[in-house]
Amino acid sequence: MAEKRQAVVTPGLAGLRALAHPTRLRILSHLRIEGPATATTLAARFGLNSGATSYHLRQLAEHGFVVEDEQRGNARDRWWRAAHQETHTRSADARTREERQVADAYWQAAAVLYAENIQAAMGERPLLPAAWRDASTVSDWVYTIPAERAAEVVARVKEVLASYDDEPGAAAAPFVFQIQAFPVPGHVEPSP
Repeated sequence: MAEKRQAVVTPGLAGLRALAHPTRLRILSHLRIEGPATATTLAARFGLNSGATSYHLRQLAEHGFVVEDEQRGNARDRWWRAAHQETHTRSADARTREERQVADAYWQAAAVLYAENIQAAMGERPLLPAAWRDASTVSDWVYTIPAERAAEVVARVKEVLASYDDEPGAAAAPFVFQIQAFPVPGHVEPSP
């Protein structure tokens, strides 16, 4: 697993546009969780050719999401690592129609990635030891509250998660918390 990087990035419009590509988001997520890799190993992992993977890595590097890992590799093999541990987006920063469309495209790509993650986790669930099965959940809670209160609850959940640190060790494993918080579809009037 990669060492924990405290750095957080809040990308602008161009960065969000780059991350809205599902393959780039998968590559970045992989580098954050699994650590540095070459374009060749990433290509094999994601079923791509190394040229396409190199292109996606260059796009991610151009926007500061990944950097070359100079402690590894040689002139022939370039290793890449995530430059930040987290990517934050703020809906309030998306003011124009174009900014909202780019932010929504990023969120859509993230939702697809999260859905893939939960599907893969459910596929492996029968193989997990009881302790990991017991620690896991797929739950939802539905409350009728105003938008301001919903934002407050999400912020508090994020605050709780941010208060924990990695605890490496033989019994430890990467454990993902996917926060999915949104109005129940069909219950909020669209904005003009």
